[in-house]
Amino acid sequence: MFDAHKIILDLERNKDIIYNLLKGTPEREYQFTEDEEKWSLLQVICHLRDEEVEDFRERVRSTLDDPSRPLNPIDPVGWVTSRTYSEQDYNQVLEDWKSEREKSITWLKNLENPQWNNAYQHQKFGPMSAKLFLCNWLSHDYHHIRQIITIKRAYVIESTGESLRYAGNW
Repeated sequence: MFDAHKIILDLERNKDIIYNLLKGTPEREYQFTEDEEKWSLLQVICHLRDEEVEDFRERVRSTLDDPSRPLNPIDPVGWVTSRTYSEQDYNQVLEDWKSEREKSITWLKNLENPQWNNAYQHQKFGPMSAKLFLCNWLSHDYHHIRQIITIKRAYVIESTGESLRYAGNW
């Protein structure tokens, strides 16, 4: 059963989870990638910042306000290079993301009688409701929390040279 209030609370909790996983990370670790095809922690937090503002918050807002209005195009994968994520200031981006998440939570909590079933008609995916965007926003958090933890674990292996089998099956 859809419970917007719970989803909003989970988005708020995830702000602290993501922030605490990334705060105080040394440069060598936030620049680390297992290989050139995978993202670093810096690239992940840049992605989360941009998605917060230009994707999820904007799509929920647009769909609630006027579902017939075209959505702004986004290019999350392309932004990694076009916005030079790997050259940005990690600590500033982390603080910017946290601030934007706080704005999102405040906005979501202050919505009055939101019409979660309002749906944008996407050419490829069909009807996409504000509810769908909100639920996917939360799932996106979980996806990247898993990614952050995976990168951090790989960094422990790379930086120590130790086997982590004793910690349990990954």
